[in-house]
Amino acid sequence: MLVNTLSRALAERLMLLDFTVGRKGFLGYLKSLAGSNIVKVVPASVDASGTQVNGHKGLKVVCGANTSYLDDLAWVGEKTPMTLADVRISPNNTVKPNIGNVELAEALSRTLPFTTKEDNRPVLQCVLFKAGEGKLKLVSADGFRLAVQSIDFDGEGQVLINRDELAGVANALRKARRVNLSFEASGESLDGMSLIIDTEAIRYKWRGADGTFPDYEKLIPTEANTVAHFDTVEAVKAISSLKALADSKSYPIDLALDNGCMVMSSPDDKGQVTIPASIEGGAIKVRIEGGYLTEALRACGGMVDFKLADSKSPTLFAVDGYQLVVMPMLTAEAKAGSKTEVEAKPEDTEPEPEAEAEKAQAVAEAEAVVKAEKPKRSRKREKVAVA
Repeated sequence: MLVNTLSRALAERLMLLDFTVGRKGFLGYLKSLAGSNIVKVVPASVDASGTQVNGHKGLKVVCGANTSYLDDLAWVGEKTPMTLADVRISPNNTVKPNIGNVELAEALSRTLPFTTKEDNRPVLQCVLFKAGEGKLKLVSADGFRLAVQSIDFDGEGQVLINRDELAGVANALRKARRVNLSFEASGESLDGMSLIIDTEAIRYKWRGADGTFPDYEKLIPTEANTVAHFDTVEAVKAISSLKALADSKSYPIDLALDNGCMVMSSPDDKGQVTIPASIEGGAIKVRIEGGYLTEALRACGGMVDFKLADSKSPTLFAVDGYQLVVMPMLTAEAKAGSKTEVEAKPEDTEPEPEAEAEKAQAVAEAEAVVKAEKPKRSRKREKVAVA
């Protein structure tokens, strides 16, 4: 049981009976033991006669004819990541669940893919855990996409956790029977927070990253002129066939919504696929990068609502408390339409002060997170303001 538990642990530092050991080294040592399926781990500060063992405190490991004494911080080096897991092997250990293990695992699976891999944007390398008003929200963004998953949850707290530290957590949670999520002051600073996830076998604890996540709520579209309801499985199959016709790794997909169907085609007219869709609103055409579109559809799964205001504004995929904003690629038609719109406006028309102020504030917050840098090559896609 101990070996199975350690195999589920994702942290590189394990807490056993208030002692810290390196996970890989300890797991490798246990696997090398032979002679018995029973492993006994106890504090080794004193022996049966009450005298101190080896002049220091540590752990005593007994397995068959094998007996060993482990120092505190055994198999822990300077380069060992600061990720901690409290391992509890006890029939009396109980965890009071406050969130579904599958729900939390699904939320992580829907947000982790949309964090950035770029080191110059550390805040966007994190997933935001924000609890309050009966909901737990997991939020991530990479500059082109913004993902938000809401789950019912009683509690309050907010913390940023780096994407690398959350790798593999979703799979581990699916194997758990009971899960309890909480926030805890880290003690290192007045505003420092840690995220704790308790299961029946392991306690996962991560220290929050520094920084402030942009005001993402302003970036989620609230109005839509056209809404399409379709099957993501059929759409992904269609994209795969169009991808096979592409000449490069980048393969834009044009989506035309009209007459109860969605026509997916390649811009160079090499191929197109028509899938059924329930459409409310006027006809519209938008272009989205194929890889981004595929990831978005797989994250949503099943039937999804696809909401659009026009061909150049952020698009929104929505399903079961999940929202995914994806920026479209600008086309010549979209640019021409935008230019015509501007020329059609009366000269004396002025923007509403409140709307302009909110937009300026959102852009300013985004620029405060990431310094502007020169692009290495021209891009047709526009970034979401969180970049």
